[in-house]
Formats: sequence, C-alpha cells, structure tokens
Amino acid sequence: MSQPPAGLPDPAPVPIQVTGAPEAAASGSFRAAFSSVRTLRTEVLGGLVVALALIPEAIAFSIIAGVDPRIGLFASFTMAVTISFLGGRPAMISAATGAVALVIAPVVREHGLDYLIATVILGGIIQVVLGVLGVAKIMRFIPRSVMVGFVNALAILIFLSQVPHLIGVPWIVYPLVAVGIVIMVLLPRWTRVVPAPLVAIVLLTVAVVVAAINVPTVGDEGALPESLPSLFFPDVPLNLETLQIIAPYALAMALVGILESLLTAKLVDDVTDTHSNKTREAWGQGTANIVTGFFGGMGGCAMIGQTMINVKASGARTRLSTFLAGVFLLILVVGLGDVVAIMPMAALVAVMIMVSVGTFDWHSIRPATLRRMPKSETTVMVATVVVTVATHNLAYGVIVGVLVAMVLFAQRVAHFTSVKRLDASDADDQRVYAVEGELFFASSNDLVYQFDYAGDPKNIVIDMTKAHIWDASTVASLDAVTTKYEAKGKTVTIIGMNDDSAARHGRLAGNLGAGH
Repeated sequence: MSQPPAGLPDPAPVPIQVTGAPEAAASGSFRAAFSSVRTLRTEVLGGLVVALALIPEAIAFSIIAGVDPRIGLFASFTMAVTISFLGGRPAMISAATGAVALVIAPVVREHGLDYLIATVILGGIIQVVLGVLGVAKIMRFIPRSVMVGFVNALAILIFLSQVPHLIGVPWIVYPLVAVGIVIMVLLPRWTRVVPAPLVAIVLLTVAVVVAAINVPTVGDEGALPESLPSLFFPDVPLNLETLQIIAPYALAMALVGILESLLTAKLVDDVTDTHSNKTREAWGQGTANIVTGFFGGMGGCAMIGQTMINVKASGARTRLSTFLAGVFLLILVVGLGDVVAIMPMAALVAVMIMVSVGTFDWHSIRPATLRRMPKSETTVMVATVVVTVATHNLAYGVIVGVLVAMVLFAQRVAHFTSVKRLDASDADDQRVYAVEGELFFASSNDLVYQFDYAGDPKNIVIDMTKAHIWDASTVASLDAVTTKYEAKGKTVTIIGMNDDSAARHGRLAGNLGAGH
C-alpha cells in the first residue's frame, strides 16, 4: 500500500482493546467503538468529518444525475446507515457516488424520477443476487498492478473534482486552501486528539465568518433539505415494458457499484491490515440500495475519498464511524442547514486535496521502482489510470486493466513453451519429441509447426512429461499434429501426460472437428 509523503496525516491504526472480548475489537464492530474513550472519540470525530465532506459531494453527484440535491443527500444518509450494519468492511463509507450518477443519469433525463428510483431498487436486487452467488470471488482475478492503477486513478480523479472549485473564484480562496493544507500537514505532528481535517474546516469557517470574507460556500452548491426522508414508492407500471427500460441501467449500476465497493474494501484491508467479508459487502451494498430507493434516494456505493478521510486521516476502524457519518449528515443538512451552508468550499477543497495526495501510491512512480518493475506491470497500471481518468469511470479502467494484464500474461507465458527433438533413440524408425511448458491457446497455436513431418521416421513419440494441457486449443493442436503424421503413413504415440491433462485430452481428442 502507498505511503504518503512526510508530513501528511496518516495516523497509525487506533489500538482497540476489549477486555474479555478480543473478537469484538478485531471485527470493527459497534461494541469495539466503546472499548475506550480514545477509540470512541476517534470514531465520533471521524464520522463528523466524513459527514461534512459528504455534503458538497452528494450535491455535486445529484447535479450529475440530474436530480434535486436532496435526492443525493438522502441517498448518502440511508446508504451510510444501512451499510454500517450490513456491510462486510467496517469503517468503509458508502453514499451517493459519481460512478452511479453517470450510469443512471440517462434514466432521469429520458423517463423521470420515478423510473430512476425503480432502477435503483432493481439494481440493489441484482447486487443482492450477485453477492449471494459469490461475485466477490472475482477479486482474486484482479492483479496488483490494476489495484495500484485503481488507487492512483482515484487520487487523480479526487484532485480533478476539486479543480472547478478553484476556477473563477475570488483570489482569497487560494490562500484559504493553502492555510487548510498547512493545518492538516502540521497539526498531526503536535497532536492527533482531534482530526486535522475537522480543525481545518472549523478554523477556516470561523475566519471567513468573522472577517466577512465573500467566498463560495456549501450553500452555493444547492438547496439543503428541510425535512426528514420519507418512504417513496415509484409510480411506474409493473410490466415488461418498464423492465426493458430500467433493466440495462440497473445491471450497469449493480456491476459498477459492486466493483467499486469491492476494490475500495480491498484497499481498506491493505491500509488497516485486516480482512473483510467481501461476499457480505456485495449483498450489503445491494440491500442498502434497495433501502435507499424506497426512501427516494439515487443509490450509490463505496466512496474512496470519504473512506480514506475516515480510515487514514481520522483513524476510524469500526462500524460506528460509518453509522455516525450518515446520522451527522442528516443532522447537519436538516437541523443545522444554516450553519453548514456558510462553510467555505475552500476548507472542503483543502481536505479533498490532502486525501488525493495521501491516496496516491507515490512509490509506484519512483524511478527506482519503475526500473525494477517489469514493463508489462507498468503498462497495466498506466492503462488502468489512463482509461479511468479519461472516462471518469472506475469500472471501465479496472476492466481495461484486467484485460491488458490477461493479454500480456498470456503473451509472456506463451514463450515458456518449447518442443525439443531428442536425437538419441534405440530404434532407427523412431523419433522422440519432448514438449515442455503450459499449453493453452496462446502457447499451443504454433505447436503444429514444431515437427518435421516429412523427414521424421515411421514412429513418433511425443513426451508430455514436462507439459500441462489447459484447454481445447491444445488438444486441437495435438490432433492436427497426429493427423499430419497419419497423412504420411506415420504413427504418433503421446506419453507422459499427468492425470488432469490425460483426462482433458481423452475427453476431447478426435471430437473437435476439422477446424483446428
């Protein structure tokens, strides 16, 4: 995992000690949050900082989706509270996100809010089904280089999302942002009693109010809700036509949400040196989206930026911080909306800039690292970053990264296969070939060209002792070799197969048709 440059707030994990109940501490449960005053304070303040950072993000994502800001704010509340109980990764923050907003925006634009809510509910149902079916197991197929690219791309996107708040603004905004960054760099060197981001937000807000400085505020981003969310049932026909409209968007939302959530969970696992239940996280995200839909929210998934604020900047480790992030968000926007509205965006921009710097894996781009790293690994990382940043969609970047990794891996492994002719033979009418390596579609396609069909004697022995057959392409190639020899009146004997290769070859040989 990345290590931020010196001076960045990166507190060590808060030690949790529960007398007589170590399993509760290790699990990041609600009970663990009350194990000590220090732990409880960390969890509460972490939730408060995240709630403050969620407000402008939720409003911005609502605008992207084309809905009222209250839709995004309510979604962030219900997602955070629900996932705090059902999620598989303690301390991870789920709320309305840009990735989901981009996917569902066409539904609002073309069919209206009711169809959006129906899409969110169906997307949640799909996520629950995928979670129960074990979709979390796909994480094992995501290479480390894709994860590094994912982290770096997220850091870049977090930073880029703050750029609009720094363009066309009064000049005083820039010193305010700089002061906020300085506070977050220096304060942790003196004390970690209170999260540095919270101190920065409070001090900058007080300074702006007292000095009557005219700068963009949270209130300028959109109207804040004045009432609690209530149950909402989408007014759509329950027929096949409705399903045809919302199903493609619901499926896309489900896949994007699960992928982003599972990758974020793995990232938090690395940061905290703990393990999470990815299957539970998958169906938990689905349930949270169902609940969110029935409360009129726009849906969402795990949020990397707010999660890093909670886990790295604040040091939170339990479910309580996630729960309080949602509760504090509702209290702030409904009960203290007038106070929240006067907070300068410069303070929140400073927090997110520090999050982006702390999230980026700086070690991955050091010259020494790039010299040691195989070019294929660097290519995969760069491809993931470029596609993610270009599309602003983490799912696209990860998918492309995995595909590039697969192609490069297949190309690399293909060169490890060889066919050697063994000249020493007791029989003059026999030739022995030794095949070595892992045989699959990329490495076995050239197998047919490695034999001397015209010059070899009558009996051919192919020794597979040091080879393994992985797919039908290899069996087809061996069939082609056998056919070419038989056409010249020669006999081929294949020996030395291990049990798995022999079973695959015995089942498929001669049954693949002439298209090999």
